[in-house]
Order: sequence, then C-alpha cells, then structure tokens
Amino acid sequence: MRLTRFSDYALRILIYSAAHPETRVTIETAADYFQISRSHVKKVVLTLSHAGFLHSMKGRLGGFELARPAEAINLGAVIRATEPDFGLFECFLTGNKCRISCPCCVPTIANDALHAFLAVFDRHSLADARIKPEYFLTGSAQKTQPIRGPLQS
Repeated sequence: MRLTRFSDYALRILIYSAAHPETRVTIETAADYFQISRSHVKKVVLTLSHAGFLHSMKGRLGGFELARPAEAINLGAVIRATEPDFGLFECFLTGNKCRISCPCCVPTIANDALHAFLAVFDRHSLADARIKPEYFLTGSAQKTQPIRGPLQS
C-alpha cells in the first residue's frame, strides 16, 4: 500500500501547523520548509480547508491554521479526504480490463488489508503525530534523514 504524495504532504502540513499553534503558517513558509512547490502546498491547503482540518485566510496577513484541536483531527479521516482512490489493483478502478476479475479472490484479501491499514490510522489523531515546535527551529531537518519502513533494518 502506498499513499500518494498528496496525502504525505497533507500530513506534513498538518504536523507543521500543529507545531505552530500560535501563528498562521503561510504557503511560502511551508513550501520552503518542506521544499515542496507552492502550487502543491496551495492545493493541499485548499483540500484540507474544504475537509474542515485547516482554516485558511487570504491576503497579506493570511495563512492557515488548524481548524480544530490536533486531538480532534483523525488521521484516517485525513487520508480518506486526500486519497483520490484506493485502487490497489486494476479491478478496483473504472475501466477494469483484468480477465480474471470475476473469479479472483485477491480483491477480497486486498480489501481486508486496506481496512486494516485504515483502521490503524483511525485509532490516531494528529496529536499522536505532533512534533515539538523546537524541532522546526533547531536545524535538525537539515541533517540527512533515515529511510523508514518495514523493509529497513
């Protein structure tokens, strides 16, 4: 299972916002910090605002901030709001041309895996993923970051 970069960016933007509760974060600040294009950050902020996770303001003094406390932002809900589909296999998508879709049992197994994957995120809020504000000031992000995941030792 791999989430889109859009969902990855959305989680990063929310974590960054949670670490800066006293200020409005600007598109430019977030884009510069994460080295993501401003247009990507704008799209992410717009989606998160429409979904009720961020409150954004336009203008010279504008920016964005969490629309509710970090404890009230469910990570599973964020992923559902930012993923365009969960098409793990061709048969999950419109225009399926797989010739074994009818008898195949893999989609049933994949649905179980997808539900388990989302259930883990459903058990957590943004507060569980929060990073201390000091981290964003210390330059720790400038260091080489480790590769993380189940296949890494």
